[in-house]
Amino acid sequence: MRSIFLFSVICMVLIGCTQVDNPDSEIFTSFLEIESPAEVKSGQPYVFAGNDGRFYLSWIEPGNEKKHAFRFTTFDGNGWSDPVTIAAGDDFFVIWADVPSIFRSNDGILATHWLESSGDWVFAYDVRMSVSDDGGSSWNEPVTPHRDGTQTEHGFASFYNHPEGGIGFVWLDGREAEYRGAAGGDDAHGGDWNMQLRSTSINSINQLSDELVLDGRVCECCPTDVVETENGVLIAYRDRSPDEIRDISLVRYENGVWSEPYPLHHDGWNIPGCPVNGPALSAIGSDVVAAWYTAADNEAKVSIAFSKNSGKTFTEPVRVDDGLPLGRVAVELLDDGSAMVMWIEILEEDAGLMVRRVNTDGSTGQLEKLARISDDRSSGYPRMARAGDNMLFAWVDTFDENYIRTAVARLRE
Repeated sequence: MRSIFLFSVICMVLIGCTQVDNPDSEIFTSFLEIESPAEVKSGQPYVFAGNDGRFYLSWIEPGNEKKHAFRFTTFDGNGWSDPVTIAAGDDFFVIWADVPSIFRSNDGILATHWLESSGDWVFAYDVRMSVSDDGGSSWNEPVTPHRDGTQTEHGFASFYNHPEGGIGFVWLDGREAEYRGAAGGDDAHGGDWNMQLRSTSINSINQLSDELVLDGRVCECCPTDVVETENGVLIAYRDRSPDEIRDISLVRYENGVWSEPYPLHHDGWNIPGCPVNGPALSAIGSDVVAAWYTAADNEAKVSIAFSKNSGKTFTEPVRVDDGLPLGRVAVELLDDGSAMVMWIEILEEDAGLMVRRVNTDGSTGQLEKLARISDDRSSGYPRMARAGDNMLFAWVDTFDENYIRTAVARLRE
Protein backbone atom coordinates (compact mmCIF):
# COMPACT_ATOMS: atom_id res chain seq x y z
CA MET A 1 0.00 0.00 0.00
CA ARG A 2 1.42 3.36 -0.94
CA SER A 3 2.32 5.79 1.79
CA ILE A 4 -0.16 8.22 3.24
CA PHE A 5 2.25 11.01 2.31
CA LEU A 6 1.65 10.26 -1.36
CA PHE A 7 -2.05 9.56 -1.29
CA SER A 8 -2.79 12.50 1.01
CA VAL A 9 -1.62 14.83 -1.74
CA ILE A 10 -3.91 13.05 -4.20
CA CYS A 11 -6.94 13.11 -1.91
CA MET A 12 -6.49 16.81 -1.16
CA VAL A 13 -6.75 17.47 -4.91
CA LEU A 14 -9.59 15.04 -5.64
CA ILE A 15 -11.89 15.02 -2.62
CA GLY A 16 -10.65 17.58 -0.14
CA CYS A 17 -8.75 16.90 3.07
CA THR A 18 -8.19 18.99 6.16
CA GLN A 19 -4.94 18.65 8.06
CA VAL A 20 -5.84 18.36 11.74
CA ASP A 21 -2.71 16.79 13.21
CA ASN A 22 -0.27 18.01 15.82
CA PRO A 23 3.20 18.21 14.27
CA ASP A 24 4.63 17.20 17.64
CA SER A 25 2.65 13.93 17.68
CA GLU A 26 4.59 10.96 19.00
CA ILE A 27 2.38 8.60 17.01
CA PHE A 28 1.73 10.06 13.55
CA THR A 29 3.78 11.78 10.90
CA SER A 30 0.54 12.91 9.26
CA PHE A 31 -3.14 12.97 10.16
CA LEU A 32 -5.50 14.07 7.41
CA GLU A 33 -9.27 14.27 7.53
CA ILE A 34 -10.99 13.05 4.36
CA GLU A 35 -14.45 14.03 3.23
CA SER A 36 -16.74 11.22 4.29
CA PRO A 37 -18.68 9.28 1.62
CA ALA A 38 -21.68 8.92 3.97
CA GLU A 39 -24.68 11.22 3.73
CA VAL A 40 -25.53 13.64 6.53
CA LYS A 41 -27.47 11.97 9.39
CA SER A 42 -25.70 8.66 8.76
CA GLY A 43 -24.28 6.72 11.68
CA GLN A 44 -22.98 3.39 13.00
CA PRO A 45 -19.61 3.47 11.17
CA TYR A 46 -17.45 0.34 11.07
CA VAL A 47 -13.97 0.04 9.57
CA PHE A 48 -11.91 -2.98 8.52
CA ALA A 49 -8.45 -3.34 6.96
CA GLY A 50 -8.49 -6.06 4.30
CA ASN A 51 -5.54 -8.18 3.24
CA ASP A 52 -5.98 -6.64 -0.21
CA GLY A 53 -4.46 -3.37 1.05
CA ARG A 54 -7.79 -1.52 1.16
CA PHE A 55 -9.77 -0.07 4.02
CA TYR A 56 -13.47 -0.94 4.18
CA LEU A 57 -16.06 1.40 5.71
CA SER A 58 -19.70 0.50 6.33
CA TRP A 59 -22.52 2.57 7.84
CA ILE A 60 -26.28 3.00 8.16
CA GLU A 61 -27.87 5.76 6.10
CA PRO A 62 -31.43 7.03 6.66
CA GLY A 63 -33.88 7.26 3.80
CA ASN A 64 -37.47 8.35 3.35
CA GLU A 65 -39.85 7.76 6.28
CA LYS A 66 -38.56 4.77 8.31
CA LYS A 67 -36.39 3.25 5.59
CA HIS A 68 -32.65 2.75 6.10
CA ALA A 69 -29.82 1.58 3.86
CA PHE A 70 -26.74 -0.38 4.89
CA ARG A 71 -23.85 0.78 2.65
CA PHE A 72 -20.12 0.30 2.23
CA THR A 73 -17.17 1.78 0.39
CA THR A 74 -13.42 1.18 0.15
CA PHE A 75 -10.34 3.38 0.34
CA ASP A 76 -7.19 2.37 -1.55
CA GLY A 77 -5.13 5.55 -1.19
CA ASN A 78 -6.77 7.44 -4.06
CA GLY A 79 -10.04 8.25 -2.32
CA TRP A 80 -13.28 6.50 -1.53
CA SER A 81 -14.94 4.23 -4.04
CA ASP A 82 -18.57 4.83 -5.01
CA PRO A 83 -20.76 3.65 -2.10
CA VAL A 84 -22.61 0.36 -2.60
CA THR A 85 -25.91 -0.51 -0.92
CA ILE A 86 -25.80 -3.96 0.67
CA ALA A 87 -29.36 -3.98 2.02
CA ALA A 88 -32.24 -1.57 2.57
CA GLY A 89 -35.61 -1.71 4.28
CA ASP A 90 -38.06 -0.25 6.75
CA ASP A 91 -37.50 -2.93 9.41
CA PHE A 92 -33.86 -2.18 10.27
CA PHE A 93 -33.01 -2.14 13.97
CA VAL A 94 -30.76 0.90 14.41
CA ILE A 95 -29.10 1.68 17.74
CA TRP A 96 -25.90 3.46 18.69
CA ALA A 97 -24.17 0.53 20.41
CA ASP A 98 -24.95 -2.50 18.22
CA VAL A 99 -23.23 -1.75 14.93
CA PRO A 100 -23.42 -3.62 11.59
CA SER A 101 -20.08 -4.66 10.13
CA ILE A 102 -18.17 -5.65 7.01
CA PHE A 103 -15.38 -8.25 6.82
CA ARG A 104 -13.05 -9.59 4.13
CA SER A 105 -11.86 -13.17 4.59
CA ASN A 106 -8.36 -14.36 3.81
CA ASP A 107 -9.63 -15.90 0.56
CA GLY A 108 -11.34 -12.70 -0.60
CA ILE A 109 -14.96 -13.34 0.39
CA LEU A 110 -16.79 -10.32 1.76
CA ALA A 111 -19.23 -10.84 4.62
CA THR A 112 -21.58 -8.36 6.24
CA HIS A 113 -24.11 -8.33 9.04
CA TRP A 114 -26.90 -5.96 10.00
CA LEU A 115 -29.93 -6.00 12.31
CA GLU A 116 -33.66 -6.27 11.62
CA SER A 117 -36.57 -5.97 14.05
CA SER A 118 -38.41 -9.24 14.63
CA GLY A 119 -41.34 -8.33 16.90
CA ASP A 120 -43.19 -5.68 18.84
CA TRP A 121 -40.80 -5.72 21.80
CA VAL A 122 -38.22 -2.96 21.41
CA PHE A 123 -35.28 -5.38 21.86
CA ALA A 124 -36.68 -8.09 19.60
CA TYR A 125 -34.30 -8.13 16.65
CA ASP A 126 -32.39 -10.60 14.49
CA VAL A 127 -28.97 -10.68 12.89
CA ARG A 128 -28.97 -10.86 9.10
CA MET A 129 -25.84 -11.93 7.20
CA SER A 130 -24.83 -11.90 3.56
CA VAL A 131 -21.68 -12.80 1.62
CA SER A 132 -20.23 -11.70 -1.72
CA ASP A 133 -17.61 -13.43 -3.88
CA ASP A 134 -17.29 -10.56 -6.38
CA GLY A 135 -15.99 -7.76 -4.17
CA GLY A 136 -19.42 -6.51 -3.14
CA SER A 137 -20.94 -5.99 -6.58
CA SER A 138 -23.60 -8.55 -5.70
CA TRP A 139 -24.67 -10.23 -2.47
CA ASN A 140 -26.16 -13.63 -1.66
CA GLU A 141 -29.64 -13.86 -0.21
CA PRO A 142 -29.42 -12.89 3.49
CA VAL A 143 -29.46 -15.62 6.14
CA THR A 144 -29.95 -15.58 9.90
CA PRO A 145 -27.15 -17.29 11.86
CA HIS A 146 -29.31 -18.04 14.91
CA ARG A 147 -32.07 -20.53 14.18
CA ASP A 148 -34.14 -20.28 17.36
CA GLY A 149 -36.99 -18.24 15.87
CA THR A 150 -37.62 -16.32 19.10
CA GLN A 151 -38.51 -12.63 19.15
CA THR A 152 -35.60 -11.73 21.39
CA GLU A 153 -32.33 -9.82 21.24
CA HIS A 154 -29.55 -11.05 18.93
CA GLY A 155 -26.57 -8.88 18.08
CA PHE A 156 -23.19 -7.44 19.14
CA ALA A 157 -21.52 -9.66 16.57
CA SER A 158 -17.99 -10.15 15.21
CA PHE A 159 -16.53 -11.98 12.19
CA TYR A 160 -13.30 -13.97 11.94
CA ASN A 161 -11.50 -16.40 9.63
CA HIS A 162 -12.42 -19.84 10.95
CA PRO A 163 -9.39 -22.14 11.19
CA GLU A 164 -11.41 -25.02 9.70
CA GLY A 165 -12.55 -22.93 6.72
CA GLY A 166 -15.29 -20.45 6.06
CA ILE A 167 -16.04 -17.27 7.97
CA GLY A 168 -16.63 -17.56 11.68
CA PHE A 169 -19.26 -15.45 13.42
CA VAL A 170 -19.92 -14.81 17.11
CA TRP A 171 -22.87 -12.96 18.64
CA LEU A 172 -24.86 -12.36 21.82
CA ASP A 173 -28.07 -14.41 21.88
CA GLY A 174 -31.11 -13.70 24.07
CA ARG A 175 -33.34 -16.66 23.22
CA GLU A 176 -33.66 -17.54 26.91
CA ALA A 177 -35.24 -14.10 27.47
CA GLU A 178 -38.24 -14.66 25.21
CA TYR A 179 -40.74 -14.09 28.01
CA ARG A 180 -39.33 -10.66 28.75
CA GLY A 181 -40.91 -9.18 25.63
CA ALA A 182 -44.38 -9.86 26.98
CA ALA A 183 -43.87 -9.35 30.69
CA GLY A 184 -40.66 -7.44 31.22
CA GLY A 185 -41.41 -4.14 29.53
CA ASP A 186 -39.12 -2.36 27.12
CA ASP A 187 -35.95 -2.53 29.17
CA ALA A 188 -35.06 -6.12 29.99
CA HIS A 189 -31.34 -5.41 30.35
CA GLY A 190 -30.15 -6.39 33.77
CA GLY A 191 -33.02 -8.82 34.38
CA ASP A 192 -32.51 -12.25 35.82
CA TRP A 193 -32.09 -14.14 32.55
CA ASN A 194 -29.16 -15.48 30.59
CA MET A 195 -27.78 -13.85 27.48
CA GLN A 196 -25.52 -16.35 25.70
CA LEU A 197 -22.37 -16.06 23.62
CA ARG A 198 -22.83 -18.22 20.51
CA SER A 199 -20.83 -18.95 17.37
CA THR A 200 -21.30 -20.44 13.91
CA SER A 201 -19.63 -20.16 10.50
CA ILE A 202 -20.75 -19.48 6.96
CA ASN A 203 -19.19 -20.38 3.60
CA SER A 204 -19.32 -18.64 0.23
CA ILE A 205 -22.59 -20.35 -0.75
CA ASN A 206 -24.49 -19.35 2.39
CA GLN A 207 -24.21 -22.68 4.21
CA LEU A 208 -24.19 -22.31 8.00
CA SER A 209 -22.51 -24.66 10.44
CA ASP A 210 -24.11 -25.73 13.72
CA GLU A 211 -24.58 -23.17 16.46
CA LEU A 212 -22.33 -23.51 19.50
CA VAL A 213 -22.78 -22.01 22.96
CA LEU A 214 -19.42 -20.60 24.08
CA ASP A 215 -20.65 -19.03 27.32
CA GLY A 216 -24.13 -19.55 28.79
CA ARG A 217 -24.39 -16.28 30.74
CA VAL A 218 -22.82 -13.02 29.54
CA CYS A 219 -23.45 -9.28 29.79
CA GLU A 220 -26.46 -8.34 27.69
CA CYS A 221 -25.31 -5.53 25.39
CA CYS A 222 -21.54 -5.02 25.33
CA PRO A 223 -19.83 -5.40 21.93
CA THR A 224 -17.59 -8.41 21.32
CA ASP A 225 -14.24 -8.59 19.51
CA VAL A 226 -12.26 -11.40 17.85
CA VAL A 227 -8.70 -11.82 16.58
CA GLU A 228 -6.84 -14.61 14.83
CA THR A 229 -3.53 -15.55 16.40
CA GLU A 230 -0.71 -17.87 15.47
CA ASN A 231 -2.37 -20.55 17.59
CA GLY A 232 -6.05 -20.04 16.82
CA VAL A 233 -8.95 -17.68 17.47
CA LEU A 234 -9.39 -15.46 20.54
CA ILE A 235 -12.74 -13.89 21.49
CA ALA A 236 -13.19 -11.14 24.11
CA TYR A 237 -16.52 -10.13 25.65
CA ARG A 238 -18.01 -8.84 28.88
CA ASP A 239 -19.07 -11.69 31.11
CA ARG A 240 -21.72 -11.82 33.86
CA SER A 241 -21.38 -13.86 37.04
CA PRO A 242 -24.34 -14.95 39.22
CA ASP A 243 -23.53 -12.14 41.66
CA GLU A 244 -23.32 -9.51 38.87
CA ILE A 245 -19.56 -9.22 38.44
CA ARG A 246 -19.17 -8.02 34.84
CA ASP A 247 -15.51 -8.31 33.91
CA ILE A 248 -13.96 -9.15 30.55
CA SER A 249 -13.64 -12.84 29.69
CA LEU A 250 -11.99 -14.74 26.86
CA VAL A 251 -12.53 -17.98 24.95
CA ARG A 252 -10.00 -19.55 22.59
CA TYR A 253 -10.31 -21.92 19.65
CA GLU A 254 -7.20 -24.07 19.29
CA ASN A 255 -6.65 -27.51 17.77
CA GLY A 256 -10.31 -27.85 16.89
CA VAL A 257 -11.64 -27.17 20.40
CA TRP A 258 -13.16 -24.13 22.13
CA SER A 259 -11.78 -23.46 25.60
CA GLU A 260 -13.84 -22.80 28.68
CA PRO A 261 -14.28 -19.06 29.40
CA TYR A 262 -11.52 -17.49 31.50
CA PRO A 263 -10.95 -13.94 32.81
CA LEU A 264 -8.78 -11.39 31.10
CA HIS A 265 -8.28 -9.71 34.48
CA HIS A 266 -10.10 -9.82 37.80
CA ASP A 267 -11.38 -6.23 38.00
CA GLY A 268 -14.33 -7.19 40.20
CA TRP A 269 -16.78 -4.70 38.68
CA ASN A 270 -20.12 -5.30 40.38
CA ILE A 271 -22.89 -3.62 38.41
CA PRO A 272 -26.56 -4.67 38.18
CA GLY A 273 -27.02 -3.64 34.54
CA CYS A 274 -25.09 -3.64 31.30
CA PRO A 275 -22.57 -0.76 30.97
CA VAL A 276 -22.59 -0.99 27.13
CA ASN A 277 -18.80 -0.90 26.96
CA GLY A 278 -17.09 -3.78 25.20
CA PRO A 279 -13.42 -4.84 24.93
CA ALA A 280 -11.07 -4.59 21.95
CA LEU A 281 -8.35 -6.93 20.68
CA SER A 282 -5.49 -6.82 18.20
CA ALA A 283 -2.98 -9.54 17.30
CA ILE A 284 0.17 -10.19 15.27
CA GLY A 285 1.29 -13.81 15.31
CA SER A 286 1.23 -14.94 18.94
CA ASP A 287 1.35 -11.36 20.27
CA VAL A 288 -1.99 -9.97 21.45
CA VAL A 289 -3.11 -6.73 23.08
CA ALA A 290 -6.45 -6.22 24.83
CA ALA A 291 -8.07 -2.93 25.84
CA TRP A 292 -11.14 -2.47 28.01
CA TYR A 293 -13.12 -0.14 30.26
CA THR A 294 -14.08 -0.84 33.86
CA ALA A 295 -15.51 1.14 36.75
CA ALA A 296 -14.73 -1.32 39.53
CA ASP A 297 -14.62 0.26 42.99
CA ASN A 298 -16.38 3.32 41.49
CA GLU A 299 -13.27 4.31 39.54
CA ALA A 300 -13.64 4.55 35.77
CA LYS A 301 -10.55 3.62 33.81
CA VAL A 302 -9.29 2.31 30.47
CA SER A 303 -6.58 -0.33 30.63
CA ILE A 304 -4.61 -2.48 28.25
CA ALA A 305 -2.66 -5.70 28.74
CA PHE A 306 -0.31 -7.70 26.51
CA SER A 307 0.06 -11.40 25.77
CA LYS A 308 2.96 -13.26 24.18
CA ASN A 309 1.20 -16.63 23.96
CA SER A 310 -1.89 -15.99 21.79
CA GLY A 311 -3.99 -14.81 24.69
CA LYS A 312 -3.52 -17.67 27.13
CA THR A 313 -2.12 -15.27 29.73
CA PHE A 314 -1.78 -11.49 29.90
CA THR A 315 0.45 -9.01 31.68
CA GLU A 316 -0.85 -6.85 34.51
CA PRO A 317 -3.04 -4.02 33.14
CA VAL A 318 -1.60 -0.62 32.26
CA ARG A 319 -3.95 2.32 32.80
CA VAL A 320 -3.98 4.72 29.84
CA ASP A 321 -6.77 7.27 30.44
CA ASP A 322 -6.51 10.77 31.92
CA GLY A 323 -8.94 10.30 34.79
CA LEU A 324 -12.43 10.70 33.27
CA PRO A 325 -12.84 8.10 30.53
CA LEU A 326 -16.13 7.08 28.93
CA GLY A 327 -14.48 4.06 27.33
CA ARG A 328 -15.71 2.75 23.93
CA VAL A 329 -12.21 1.53 23.22
CA ALA A 330 -10.30 0.47 20.14
CA VAL A 331 -6.74 -0.86 19.97
CA GLU A 332 -4.12 -1.76 17.37
CA LEU A 333 -0.93 -3.72 17.93
CA LEU A 334 2.08 -2.22 16.14
CA ASP A 335 5.02 -3.96 14.51
CA ASP A 336 7.48 -3.09 17.29
CA GLY A 337 5.23 -4.76 19.88
CA SER A 338 3.77 -1.54 21.26
CA ALA A 339 0.08 -0.71 20.94
CA MET A 340 -2.05 2.31 20.13
CA VAL A 341 -5.26 2.56 22.13
CA MET A 342 -8.18 4.91 21.43
CA TRP A 343 -11.13 5.89 23.66
CA ILE A 344 -13.47 8.76 24.57
CA GLU A 345 -12.43 10.97 27.49
CA ILE A 346 -14.38 13.73 29.24
CA LEU A 347 -12.33 16.94 29.14
CA GLU A 348 -12.81 20.34 30.77
CA GLU A 349 -15.19 21.79 28.17
CA ASP A 350 -16.25 18.80 26.07
CA ALA A 351 -15.09 15.27 25.31
CA GLY A 352 -12.20 14.15 23.18
CA LEU A 353 -11.33 11.21 20.99
CA MET A 354 -8.02 10.28 22.58
CA VAL A 355 -5.10 8.06 21.60
CA ARG A 356 -1.96 6.96 23.39
CA ARG A 357 0.92 4.64 22.54
CA VAL A 358 1.81 2.02 25.16
CA ASN A 359 4.93 -0.12 25.26
CA THR A 360 5.11 -3.72 26.47
CA ASP A 361 7.14 -2.64 29.49
CA GLY A 362 4.19 -0.57 30.65
CA SER A 363 5.57 2.85 29.72
CA THR A 364 3.13 5.18 27.98
CA GLY A 365 3.50 7.94 25.44
CA GLN A 366 1.86 11.34 25.52
CA LEU A 367 -1.91 11.68 25.50
CA GLU A 368 -3.12 12.97 22.13
CA LYS A 369 -6.54 14.30 21.12
CA LEU A 370 -7.65 13.36 17.61
CA ALA A 371 -10.97 15.18 17.55
CA ARG A 372 -13.70 16.79 19.61
CA ILE A 373 -16.55 14.34 20.17
CA SER A 374 -19.83 14.30 22.06
CA ASP A 375 -19.97 12.53 25.41
CA ASP A 376 -23.52 11.24 24.84
CA ARG A 377 -24.59 7.95 23.31
CA SER A 378 -25.28 9.44 19.87
CA SER A 379 -21.54 9.57 19.17
CA GLY A 380 -21.50 5.77 19.28
CA TYR A 381 -18.31 3.76 18.96
CA PRO A 382 -15.35 5.47 17.23
CA ARG A 383 -13.46 3.10 14.92
CA MET A 384 -9.91 2.60 13.71
CA ALA A 385 -8.12 0.06 11.54
CA ARG A 386 -4.48 -0.44 10.58
CA ALA A 387 -2.86 -1.58 7.33
CA GLY A 388 0.92 -1.49 7.60
CA ASP A 389 1.97 2.03 8.61
CA ASN A 390 -1.38 3.48 7.62
CA MET A 391 -4.41 4.04 9.85
CA LEU A 392 -8.04 4.80 9.11
CA PHE A 393 -10.33 6.46 11.66
CA ALA A 394 -14.11 6.95 11.62
CA TRP A 395 -16.34 8.61 14.20
CA VAL A 396 -19.71 10.36 14.43
CA ASP A 397 -19.85 14.14 14.79
CA THR A 398 -23.16 15.09 16.45
CA PHE A 399 -22.58 18.79 17.10
CA ASP A 400 -24.55 19.97 14.06
CA GLU A 401 -26.19 17.01 12.35
CA ASN A 402 -25.04 13.43 12.67
CA TYR A 403 -22.13 13.18 10.30
CA ILE A 404 -19.54 10.43 9.90
CA ARG A 405 -16.06 11.86 9.78
CA THR A 406 -13.07 9.90 8.47
CA ALA A 407 -9.33 10.48 8.58
CA VAL A 408 -6.17 8.73 7.43
CA ALA A 409 -2.84 8.81 9.23
CA ARG A 410 0.67 7.47 8.87
CA LEU A 411 2.44 5.99 11.87
CA ARG A 412 5.89 7.10 12.90
CA GLU A 413 8.57 4.43 12.78
